[in-house]
Amino acid sequence: MKFTIVVERDEDGYYVAKVPSLPGCHTQAKSLDELMERVKEAIELYLDVEKDVEVGEFVGVQVIEVETGES
Repeated sequence: MKFTIVVERDEDGYYVAKVPSLPGCHTQAKSLDELMERVKEAIELYLDVEKDVEVGEFVGVQVIEVETGES
């Protein structure tokens, strides 16, 4: 199975991976190589518990700007 993951860097410098099609499936690491190993393991563990997973089609990522009321 193939999954789309979203990778961000947090305020402490860690890479964080989320799997949008698997609610609650996420992990973090200091390097991208380590992150890829960990997210693969997280997905495998998730699938061991959740047997009936339907993977949706990944459409894309959009950036939107909003006013926050702060200066």
